Amino acid sequence: MDMRHFDWNLIKSFLAVLDAGSLSGAALSTGISQPTLGRHIDELETLTGLVLFERGRSGMTPTQNALALLEEARSMQAGADALAMTVAGRETAVAGTIRITASEIVSNYVLPEVLIALQEAEPALEIELVASNSVQNLLARDADIAVRMVRPVQNDLIARKVNEMAMGAYARRDYLDRHGTPDTVADMASHRLIGYDRNDLIERGMARLGLTFDRSQFRFRVDNQIVNWELVKAGAGIGFGPRFVAAKSPDLVRVLPWLDIEPLPYWLCSHRELKHSARVRRVYDFLAQRLAALPLSGVTA
Repeated sequence: MDMRHFDWNLIKSFLAVLDAGSLSGAALSTGISQPTLGRHIDELETLTGLVLFERGRSGMTPTQNALALLEEARSMQAGADALAMTVAGRETAVAGTIRITASEIVSNYVLPEVLIALQEAEPALEIELVASNSVQNLLARDADIAVRMVRPVQNDLIARKVNEMAMGAYARRDYLDRHGTPDTVADMASHRLIGYDRNDLIERGMARLGLTFDRSQFRFRVDNQIVNWELVKAGAGIGFGPRFVAAKSPDLVRVLPWLDIEPLPYWLCSHRELKHSARVRRVYDFLAQRLAALPLSGVTA
């Protein structure tokens, strides 16, 4: 390989295609166009003199040559990420792009007002919000800061519990007028319940209360948190959601208010190196202060 003409972006494209299994999948995950990814793979094969992928209708199948290069390629990517992290940690200006990730519910119903206040306080910032329930990889710089419902376990991450979100069971008032208000958990069996499809969060929460609940009892099942909550607001039946969010919808009524549903913790997370970045430190501290001040656990709805 002639290192004088080596482009490190070829390794990023190589790993993206290998992980995704296709050019289209790699394009979705990286934001790089399929023609560019294809050109990068061709260039890397030319530089190495190796066939790295078998092209077929099912996608890009890595050859033994590609698998032999995988470990070193991942090491190179890890080194590049570490270098980028160190550089980011030396930043002194509160300006540029800050990338934040949070769940769909938090991104839609909690963060907008907070982020507007952040942008007004720091107008030189460009804010990117990733609304996703998947755990973004802070170590690989998929995000600078994350709001998570679980405490991270990686040693390279710092985390601060800033609040916890009280939960409840809700239905729209006109739905209860038509179908009655349940007095016990057993009464809910005769109602249209709204739950998740593949996510078993509700079942696990009920099990902690000593109650038996399974997905077959949900007449509506959808894993998208926003669609799930909009079904509750539309009067589809009884569903579960944050009390802070429900308080914004006057048509909703909390059912079985004595039901002691475990609150969801709010953890604010970032990489240790990024705490030395004025930009990330400012945003981290701003979010911590604003999220801690929200009445997420003290609402009466």
